[in-house]
Amino acid sequence: MFRVFEKQSEVDYFINKDAKAFLEEQFNLWLYQYVFSGVSEWTETRITQLQTLKAIAFKIIAFISQFENELVKIWNKPKFVLNSNYVITLDRIAEKDIALVEKLLAHKNFKTQVEEWQQLGIVDDSFKKTAVLEKNGKGKRLAKAFQYLPIDTKHFKDLELEILGLFDHLDQSLDGWLIKSENYQSLKTILPKFQERVQTTYIDPPFNLGTNADFPYVVNYKDSCWVSILENRTRLAKELLSKKGSFFVRCDYHGNMLVRLLLNEIFGENNFGNEIVINRFRRQLGELTRYNVATDSIFYYTKSDKPTFKTIIRKRICSFCSQEVQPQWRPMSSPELRHPPERVIIGRKLLPPKGRHWTFTQDKIETMEKEGRIRINESISYVDLEGKRVKGLPEYLQTEDTPVDSLWTDLKGYVFGATFSTENPEELLQRAIECSSDEGGLVLDFFLGSGTTAATAHKMKRKWIGIEMAEHYNTDVLPRMKGVLAGDPSGISKQVNWRGGGFFKYYAVEQYEDTLRHVKYDDSDLFDDPNKDPYHQYVFLRDLKMLEALKVDTKKNKVKVDLSKLYDGIDIAETLSNLTGKWIKRITADSVEFDDGEVVDTKNLDWKRIKPLIWW
Repeated sequence: MFRVFEKQSEVDYFINKDAKAFLEEQFNLWLYQYVFSGVSEWTETRITQLQTLKAIAFKIIAFISQFENELVKIWNKPKFVLNSNYVITLDRIAEKDIALVEKLLAHKNFKTQVEEWQQLGIVDDSFKKTAVLEKNGKGKRLAKAFQYLPIDTKHFKDLELEILGLFDHLDQSLDGWLIKSENYQSLKTILPKFQERVQTTYIDPPFNLGTNADFPYVVNYKDSCWVSILENRTRLAKELLSKKGSFFVRCDYHGNMLVRLLLNEIFGENNFGNEIVINRFRRQLGELTRYNVATDSIFYYTKSDKPTFKTIIRKRICSFCSQEVQPQWRPMSSPELRHPPERVIIGRKLLPPKGRHWTFTQDKIETMEKEGRIRINESISYVDLEGKRVKGLPEYLQTEDTPVDSLWTDLKGYVFGATFSTENPEELLQRAIECSSDEGGLVLDFFLGSGTTAATAHKMKRKWIGIEMAEHYNTDVLPRMKGVLAGDPSGISKQVNWRGGGFFKYYAVEQYEDTLRHVKYDDSDLFDDPNKDPYHQYVFLRDLKMLEALKVDTKKNKVKVDLSKLYDGIDIAETLSNLTGKWIKRITADSVEFDDGEVVDTKNLDWKRIKPLIWW
């Protein structure tokens, strides 16, 4: 009946626009240019023709804009959660119910789970399930060597509810949510549940290179389309940020000007924090006509002027050789005059050099003297504020560490030799997460890529949401997160003493294309009232859309909901959680209990609850 948008960017362009108003505006621009194209005289007949043309054009626009608006409604509608599974380490199960571990070991699919571990390199061919449990004086306990083995409930669906039932508050017990989806639709779907809960958002969107590169993303958009895609998602991400939240976005020289202006508009110029400079790959150009590009930028914005921010300390690094440098003695004065100017330094009352002030307060000077970090260099003299020549210049010894500033070139910009060519190093993510969030805080990445943000956040004891749509979700990201739970030793693991453990949920979200495949549109008469102007009737009002999920019993005056007519594997608990914004407390075979105490019978759903999902 109507076309599907040829590109995702077309849908994005119309997300925040009314198609009718936009098309009318474009027609008026064309008409304006035509009228003022150089014709000096206009006859009454020609003017009447143009007026008639405009009237007809606006009627056509009123009609066809409904097709565009219908597609935007589908794009924006809340989506079903599909094919949910959980990954949980054995220690989390054993501390609640050791007998359930025994059930897993005896399960017919445990062999399949072991094969997966072997493929991931978590265990080798010598693994024996009999070694997982060992006897102690009170019975059996989990062997320490196997406490972080990650169980994927896709292998144990008949035990999944028993595992979930171990936890008094399921959503609060989870460490993360891994979502397979186009990111706009997933952000829109999870917004009610996670609104203003995210402390840190870090994204590394595909740079707009003009031609597709050697990684699995489309990057040959026009600048306007690329910015539109980034804008729509960033506006949603801002709503997910807490009032003290922070937003980091990495970009290269192709897009840094556009990104800066876009973020100024969304977050406000007053909430611009820094442009952070980081390393990138240094690729030697063929015939040099310009300098090699050695750095990328990370733009750091906050949602308010009082964000969560912590000063990070690092070793002193030489800017030129990237090696650690020893602390040095420095003159203890800084530019500009401040009052009071006088300080007592090693028993002497001294005024600072002319036009300067002593760098530290009196209390700080006394503390540093006790530490042996203040001296007077008698070989140097200076002219003080009163114009007197003073022999002996106060100096201070630098500390071994120094606060991190906006120059992060002491870190690698990418992981060299990684399967994913643009993989960010965990050390880079660690710095962004550490300065802007607390343990237990929520970290979001909706361009998850290889999964570095989620992996780093998990190791740093943060909760996380990762969103990725490409196939490497299955081949790279999910296996990586299972490895993290198993105690992955790479990245920042040694630095943060990571050993393993965790509990996260992964699922897919119904997509725009899925809805189009399942939606029902009639081929009958488009219009409701033949006596009414057809161009201003909503032509989709009488269509079934996805109402086939409802069965009306006229005799009993009841509406039966049967979502299996739409999709297999619908996670109705998570779908309702996203839809209502309520967090899940418990899930049973026929109900879900939310954190406010409400219990919903999932076998006999009220059709009004799911109406936004099937009718728009």
